[in-house]
Amino acid sequence: MLESIIKSKTRIKLLIKFFFIDNNKGYLRGMEKEFGETINAVRHEVNNFVDAGLLTSELEGNKRFYKANTKHPLYEGLKVIVRKTIGIEQIIDNVTSRVGNLKAAYITGDFAKGVDSDVIEMALVGEELDTDYIDKLVLKAEKLIGRTIMYLTMTDEKMEYFFKDKPILLIWESEKPQGEIG
Repeated sequence: MLESIIKSKTRIKLLIKFFFIDNNKGYLRGMEKEFGETINAVRHEVNNFVDAGLLTSELEGNKRFYKANTKHPLYEGLKVIVRKTIGIEQIIDNVTSRVGNLKAAYITGDFAKGVDSDVIEMALVGEELDTDYIDKLVLKAEKLIGRTIMYLTMTDEKMEYFFKDKPILLIWESEKPQGEIG
């Protein structure tokens, strides 16, 4: 969707990297490898973002790391645009309703690292989840967003075990009952 208004693939990858996940950061060589783009293409677009005030930078050792400028007036708006483009709202609306005792939904895989992908990987945490119904909702969401959605259903314990050292992004959590702590 962004491709129809932003022609630079590198620019789109930077938007997703820095405006999809809060506090995500990267350095030029790392983004070159991550994006599969030339260092010059990455440097050019990063410089444009810095010049526009959308990114800030800081030196850590011998590497210059870049991250989104959360104080920029367009920061929140860009986050909303990127999330809508990826389809997070549609996934939440379609997949988290009426599927059983769903406690939380997480994005895993590439998107949890802020890397664009044709596949959105999800972990749905809960008990007695209706996978037949989830399959139908996933198909509906895939048509809306134009991406493939792969999901796993698991308990809290399995989620903690399988994803303890992997990046995850909480996108939905059920409301806790009144008086519950945590």
